[in-house]
Amino acid sequence: MKRKIVVALGGNALGKTPKEQLELVKNTAKPIVDLIESGNEVIIAHGNGPQVGMINLAMENASKMEGSTTPEMPFPECGAMSQGYIGYHLQNAIREELLNRGLNIPVATVITQVIVDKDDPAFDNPTKPIGAFYTEEEAKKLAEEKGYIMKEDAGRGFRRVVPSPIPVDVAEKEVVKTLVDNGHVVITVGGGGIPVVKEGNSLIGVPAVIDKDFASEKIAEILDADYLIILTAVEKVAINFGKENEEWLDKLTVKQAEKYIEEGHFAPGSMLPKVQAAIKFAKSKEGRKALITSLEKANEGIEGKTGTLIINE
Repeated sequence: MKRKIVVALGGNALGKTPKEQLELVKNTAKPIVDLIESGNEVIIAHGNGPQVGMINLAMENASKMEGSTTPEMPFPECGAMSQGYIGYHLQNAIREELLNRGLNIPVATVITQVIVDKDDPAFDNPTKPIGAFYTEEEAKKLAEEKGYIMKEDAGRGFRRVVPSPIPVDVAEKEVVKTLVDNGHVVITVGGGGIPVVKEGNSLIGVPAVIDKDFASEKIAEILDADYLIILTAVEKVAINFGKENEEWLDKLTVKQAEKYIEEGHFAPGSMLPKVQAAIKFAKSKEGRKALITSLEKANEGIEGKTGTLIINE
């Protein structure tokens, strides 16, 4: 049965350097093409944490060099660069794997802007660390000179923090829809998308990071997908993770998942946003399902053999 699937790739599917990523995406492409070869329509989303941090830091360091004429690069532009660079590697790896299997299906990356609400409470409480570590003295100077909000990060030094607003809409949704409807494999909302706010007819980039699981959920809703597959480092979701009474879960109803969230079973910044995005998608329309599993097990998960399935019943 043909299904429309949005696949949200975790950080383990990509590398931390261009060379590492170029190698890793060859392996990443295989389970994605397995899904396509099984007759599914596949849309791909991905994170960009290490990549956007690397770009931001490189541009920052280049601008500081003595005699440098390199300008500092605004954070939304760094996000756009990361989308292009990750998409370039991913689309080539997927294209090659498709052709190796005799499948001549076009693959395209869409540089995607994700609209957020300028009044989102996240803008009043930036929490997402980006870029390099600084001493307290350096952090104070940056805060004074550039207006950055700097916070101490787990005893390792001070880092700039930016807001993480909730996605409201996807600016390029009609482009993505058209490509998908015409049989293309599309890579979109990379790194959660470039965060923008609407001002009249303009879209204005803002220094923020949208969680890629929530952005993946939003595009899955917009495209009327049947499945949202959120890929991570583990095969299934667990409660009491790392404890003696650890329990791996095959299936979760929305009510069960919400109960486990209240009980604090899922770590913020790790499994929590994945489960929250899965719940949101499962609740968005009757029959929609979310699956959380590892990259290697994605196809088996769709066949009901593994992973954690989240449904609304």
